[in-house]
Order: sequence, then C-alpha cells, then structure tokens
Amino acid sequence: MHGSLSFLLKKLHAARDSTDLQPLFHEIREVYSLAHITYLSAPSGVEDRVAPIFHTTYPEEWTSLYVDRKFFDIDPVIAACRSSLLPVDWSRLDQSPPAIRHFFGLAKSFGVGHHGITIPVRGGKGERSLFSVTSDLPRRQWLRFRQSHLGELHILSQHVHEAVFSLSASRTDDDRRPLSKRERDCLQLLARGLLSKQIAARLQISESAVRQYLRAARLKLRASTVYQAVALASYLELIQF
Repeated sequence: MHGSLSFLLKKLHAARDSTDLQPLFHEIREVYSLAHITYLSAPSGVEDRVAPIFHTTYPEEWTSLYVDRKFFDIDPVIAACRSSLLPVDWSRLDQSPPAIRHFFGLAKSFGVGHHGITIPVRGGKGERSLFSVTSDLPRRQWLRFRQSHLGELHILSQHVHEAVFSLSASRTDDDRRPLSKRERDCLQLLARGLLSKQIAARLQISESAVRQYLRAARLKLRASTVYQAVALASYLELIQF
C-alpha cells in the first residue's frame, strides 16, 4: 500500500468523533494535492436516516448556493451515479444543455476544480454514498493522476464511508458472512494488481474458480463491485497490502 494511503487510513481509524472527520478531509486534500474532497451519503437502506451526511472542503459560498438553488436536482454527477456502480469522470458527462453548462461554469468560478471524479460506495447495510475528488491539474497530468491513483481512491472512499457511518452511530451490528481462505487469498492477490489468470497460476486453481471465489467474496461483503469488495476487505482487515 502506498505510504500516503496507509497514513491516511490510520488517521481515519483513529477518529473518535464525527468532528474529527473535517480536518481529515483537508488532510486528504493536501496529501494528494487535490482541489477538493466531498462525501455525500444517501438515505437509502438506513433506517431512521432523515438527512444525508455531508462533508466537504468546498467553499461555504458554493455549498450554500448549491443548496439554495437546489442544484441537487440537476447535478449530472448525482444523476449518473444513480445508475452506475463505476467511478464517474465528470469530463465524460453531457454538458451541452445550457443549464448544465451554467452549473459547471458556476462551480469552477467558486474554485470547485476543473476536473472531477465521483466514486459510488455501497456499505454493508445497503447504505449508499458518493465520494468525489476534484483537481486543477492540467488535463494530461489529471489523466495520469486518475490512472495511477484510482485504486487508492477506491480504498479511501470505502474507509471514509465506513468511518462516517461508524461515527454517526447509524448502523447496527454487522452480520456479513465470513470469507473463506480462498476468497481472502483471491481478494488479496487482486488488491496487489494480479489478473484472474495470474491469481489462478499463483494459487494453482482454474481461472473460473478464481472468478467464482471473487464473486462469492463480493456477495458476502455486500459489495457492488470486486473493487469495492477489496476496499471493504481492507477496511475490515481481512486482507493486507
């Protein structure tokens, strides 16, 4: 695991109160030289949850304007994440409608950032959230950053999500089924960058067996994708990097 990520995960695990999270968001921003970090929970799947949980490093003027003008209803990032389990790169969204162009133009004028990516996260009890990072890097540098750090951001997004819900006391005791040794081994090797074929060779099993173990692990962890399964397994200390 990258040293910076390991450092941040330790800080997240050490958080004892929800008020500890805001300084951590600023620290994450500084460590990765990002413009901003945002976490937004969704009420689906969590009993007695009335309002979403929101943490951000955005300027207060922008968050106030976003709420006052009800941009939540037109934000294309929110709409895209409702139907996607994969990270949403803001540059790939349709920004041709005038209202959307105006929305992104306003966001940039408030310093939100020229580039952004949002990772949908699903927790063990069905709760959902969005973890977004933005950047003012030149496009080529942003693309390189996204390619080299997306795996770390997946891990970080899950740990942030788990920390937020643990500290907010909005989750009951976990009843996820334990993983088998083979399921942990496959997740462990996937986390280290090996492909299914390479995992099969390392464990001396068939490639189809690897896929079955990864699918079983994903279902047991109630993860939407194998990458979220890796992130959850990391958070639960079932695998190490």
